[in-house]
Amino acid sequence: MKTSKVIELIEIRKVIMTVIMLFFGILMIVPFLWMLSTSLKSPSEVFIYPIKWIPEAFNFSHHIRIWSGDHSFVTYYLNSLKVSIASTIGAVFLSALAAYGFARIEFKGRNTLFMVYLSMMMIPPQVLFVPKFLMFDWIGIYNTHWALILPGMFTIFGVFMMRQFFMSVPYEISEAAFIDGAGHVRIFFHLILPLAKPALATLAIIDFSWHWNDYENALVFLIDNSLYTVPLGLQTFILENTVDYNGMMAAASAGILPMIIIFILGQRYIVQGISNSAVKG
Repeated sequence: MKTSKVIELIEIRKVIMTVIMLFFGILMIVPFLWMLSTSLKSPSEVFIYPIKWIPEAFNFSHHIRIWSGDHSFVTYYLNSLKVSIASTIGAVFLSALAAYGFARIEFKGRNTLFMVYLSMMMIPPQVLFVPKFLMFDWIGIYNTHWALILPGMFTIFGVFMMRQFFMSVPYEISEAAFIDGAGHVRIFFHLILPLAKPALATLAIIDFSWHWNDYENALVFLIDNSLYTVPLGLQTFILENTVDYNGMMAAASAGILPMIIIFILGQRYIVQGISNSAVKG
């Protein structure tokens, strides 16, 4: 009897926690639902209170307008894809390469150097705007996408994350490869990287979202409207005397699609990584 009561209590707690998590999940989704609803409303319905979640007539003209109107979002979209994809590919590869060195190659002062490198995370990125501005202007990449891509290829968090994963890979794998005559380069590309797919996918999703939503760097280092990314492109809907909320919400709704797609593509690797961790545990 006692055992059955304990099981019942555990089940009740699970139900309560599920309801609480569901509540907070819905709470987080509400702004996105409002954004999508606003993009389909007429301008007169935007600020009606209480909120009309379902408009009287679905107005898709705002979604059509952002792709073909005066403020075409095609250019901003392509710019963001270019910067985000290039930065993510570079960041994932360089982070994995540096992490392999910190995790699998023994050299004097390795741990001290890693701690010094990790301590750089405490420096606010805003402090580096002026030095980066001067350096980019000196080497001639200011007001180009390279000013966003090159710094974006280096991420301290990415190196830390990949190093922790590589530390969990058994050293016996590397030792067996060394006995067979393989070097670090071959071990890295043929043994370690294939095992690191879950970690690489997770880092790629996180890094892509960072670059896709990056507003500050684009604002500081880009001047020409033709170089604007999606976050900067949303500014074009702020007019002199008013704000085009319908167009802005339609553009913002379109702006989250790449993040959803990239998550769907990498989701199975994340689930695989969680499953593997559970099995190892």
